[in-house]
Amino acid sequence: MYTHRPLQSPDLPTICSFPQNEDELFYMFPSAAFPLTPEKILNNLPDRLEPTVITYGENVVCYANFYKDDNKECWLGNVIVSPDYRGKGAASFLIETMEMIAKEKLNVTKLNLLCHNTNTRGLLFYKKLGYKPFDISVRFRSSGEHVACVHMEKPL
Repeated sequence: MYTHRPLQSPDLPTICSFPQNEDELFYMFPSAAFPLTPEKILNNLPDRLEPTVITYGENVVCYANFYKDDNKECWLGNVIVSPDYRGKGAASFLIETMEMIAKEKLNVTKLNLLCHNTNTRGLLFYKKLGYKPFDISVRFRSSGEHVACVHMEKPL
């Protein structure tokens, strides 16, 4: 059974083990270099809201948080799921939990997210959950390669 709670310091090494390669880390945390470190997550937290983990028993299996842009819109960020729990409902539970937190704690009526065009699995997953594209922007990998970021939104 999945549950949720706020991020705790002992969770950081486990979360850092979730991205299996540079691509997965880029989807989760575009500014971080592979491998992810606890320090990188900690340095990011002052700009984030409601850092949340999903647990299964004693195991941390997912992580996400929120951030606000210059227009004070709320965005879902740093979404990552343990490889062992992908395709097992953990990601759906994470997104449902984050939507509930956004609505109840942050009084958000619309949640936004970015999903890279190369993350086909993510794009299809968010579409299934009711997110709709509304814009595209460009990000750059450390190699200089262009990646399209699909901006998606969902009314809460």
